[in-house]
Amino acid sequence: MTVLRSVGALGLAGALGGVLAAALAAPVVSGGGLAAKSVANTFVELPPAPREEPLAQVTRLLDKDGRPFAQFYEANRTAVPLSAVAPVMRQAIVAIEDARFYEHGGLDVRGTLRALLTNTQAGGIRQGGSSLTQQLVKNILVESARTEAERDRARAPNLARKITELRLALALEKKYRKDEILERYLNIAYFGAGAHGIEAAARRFFSTSASRLTLGQAATLAGAVRMPYSTDPSLGRAHLARLKMRRDLVLERMAGLKLITQQQAAQAKASPLGIRLRPEPGGCEQSAYPFYCLYVQRELLSNPVFGNTAAERRARMARGGLVIRTSLDPIAQRAAEQAIHRYVSPEDTEVAAEAMVEPRTGRIRAIAASKRFGRNPGNRKNGPKTTFNLGADVAHGGGQGFQAGSTFKVFTLATALKQGWRFNDGFMTPGELVPSQGYRDCAGRPVNDPDTRILNASGEGSGGPHSIETGTWKSVNIFYMMLERKVGLCNVVRTAKALGITRADGQPLKEVPTFTLGVNEMDPVTVAAAFAAFAARGVYCRPLAIVEIIGRDGRRTHVPPSCERALEEDVADAVNYVLQGVFTKGTMHGQGIDRPAAGKTGTNNAYTSAWFAGYTPALAAAVSVGDIRGSYRFPLQDVQIGDQYYGAVQGASLPGPIWVDSMGPALRRVEPRGFPGPDMARFGGGNTPGLEKALEEERRREGQEGRGRRGDHPFFRRHRRLFMWLLGQSPLDSELGQPRRHE
Repeated sequence: MTVLRSVGALGLAGALGGVLAAALAAPVVSGGGLAAKSVANTFVELPPAPREEPLAQVTRLLDKDGRPFAQFYEANRTAVPLSAVAPVMRQAIVAIEDARFYEHGGLDVRGTLRALLTNTQAGGIRQGGSSLTQQLVKNILVESARTEAERDRARAPNLARKITELRLALALEKKYRKDEILERYLNIAYFGAGAHGIEAAARRFFSTSASRLTLGQAATLAGAVRMPYSTDPSLGRAHLARLKMRRDLVLERMAGLKLITQQQAAQAKASPLGIRLRPEPGGCEQSAYPFYCLYVQRELLSNPVFGNTAAERRARMARGGLVIRTSLDPIAQRAAEQAIHRYVSPEDTEVAAEAMVEPRTGRIRAIAASKRFGRNPGNRKNGPKTTFNLGADVAHGGGQGFQAGSTFKVFTLATALKQGWRFNDGFMTPGELVPSQGYRDCAGRPVNDPDTRILNASGEGSGGPHSIETGTWKSVNIFYMMLERKVGLCNVVRTAKALGITRADGQPLKEVPTFTLGVNEMDPVTVAAAFAAFAARGVYCRPLAIVEIIGRDGRRTHVPPSCERALEEDVADAVNYVLQGVFTKGTMHGQGIDRPAAGKTGTNNAYTSAWFAGYTPALAAAVSVGDIRGSYRFPLQDVQIGDQYYGAVQGASLPGPIWVDSMGPALRRVEPRGFPGPDMARFGGGNTPGLEKALEEERRREGQEGRGRRGDHPFFRRHRRLFMWLLGQSPLDSELGQPRRHE
């Protein structure tokens, strides 16, 4: 004790104290062949301060209103300045970890000498005497270690590591002011329960922020940092009991240092811990909007803008502390989710997905699916969950997509109007068509298919006259196959490409005669973005989920829309005029959203999938439905989806109602607006021989059959099973007796 008193009287600090401590440590160290003189020189000739890598921090995704909905992290940490830490927290951590922190120069001589003498007698490390600066050094070395071996060396319980730590601590004291060291320590320290740094710890333990910590809370966190694993409150009562003991010890220490009164300490010790563990979910599976999250995650991991290599991009996402502001609209997102779940159950093998895109910006407002995101028990392929982003392409976590069906007829329509066709222009169509001649791809090769037989509605074999308008409203397959041949297959493909059409699997588009019938597999995001271009009067914008990136330094990088003109305004206006008729006179007749809208149904051959894509001037959306096990093996015929039976799923019978039920709520805060009218001098008129007579005959027939068609009302279709049961009729028998049609 004489030596300790003498050293204490000297009040030595900094490098001189380090030399004395090293000299006293010499009996232990010299056993390893290190002379006392060289030890002393070790503490006089200091190395540079340790290299500090940027701390791993949480990357957060925000919706368009600034609310977080997902986060990624390697370490749950949000670095904050010392000014954002409650003063009582600063006092508590200094009191329990290094009471003379503001007095020494990196080495607490009294504490270190006491520990070194104890260790000398024991022949190894038995007592800690580390200052806050030394602890910061240790954390820096662990955090910046690139290999597991480096991490082991930074934690090794030997005197060589301790001396290195002391030297670096002295160097660090020369580099930073005391408050800077304390700030770095509070941000790097691990507090337990997955919380790295004081801000994450305050959130995790008490659902508060570091700036609002109370005395009891600050003492709890200060007590946890010494033994974060044995005091982890998430691990049970024994850990909580140890945490309370540590809290009370900190309070006693603060009172002993006269930082608080004995009365304050007693009151705080009599209070419960008040732990309010706040979940800190990481990754997309735990996100409120997992499919949208997955789209953004894949964008971050695949886009070279975020890093030159995949490893660099992944590290930046997990460690970068970025704030990613997205275009997600929670109102639209919830509307899409609720509409889908109203019709399709997560347990169904048939799946529905919807994407909503804003015209003129390409901002993705929603991505929803009928399945929940994640893995099924035992990694089963079929179940209520999926890891595929059903609303997106493969590049953004999606699957192979579904054939888009007759939604592709809009590209042929736009091509025809661009070439000078008028609304009433048309021709006589046969009851069937074999595309054996007249089709060439964009390489100039003939791609005729003499083995394919195209039929009209329900394969009835009937033909007739159709114009641009009626052929679209009724979605007549043969009319559009013939129109595609007249305007040129390659021209239609070019129109589709200009509107952003690419296959979901990333492969080249199939340039075949049935291109206009939608034989290419697509995803809802891509289709919605293409239809949004019509709403934007011909301006196509690439789908955009990330609108701003805020770095850990606060620097903001805005991501502007990427748009280009794909169609003339007049042509887009003409397309909009025709597609509005789909709701008033065509396959979606009787279904609407009480505001001007345009769109196109899509039903594939043999009912392998069904679509609806539509838009208003403010928002576009596309809905797909197919069987997740494989659309060709499991067509949408004679199926139970949700609580509804379908003899055959068509674009207007399931995707259409989902679209209607989602778009209304999604647009509830948006003022209704109409489309600009078409240039009738350019597109009005035209002639289709025999069309007027055919339409008159159709009107007469509809008048006679009006009562019998009441069952086609959307309300009746939705509740068909109930009505059939009330009438004592089997729903199966009823549906099988109905004719089927292609849209």
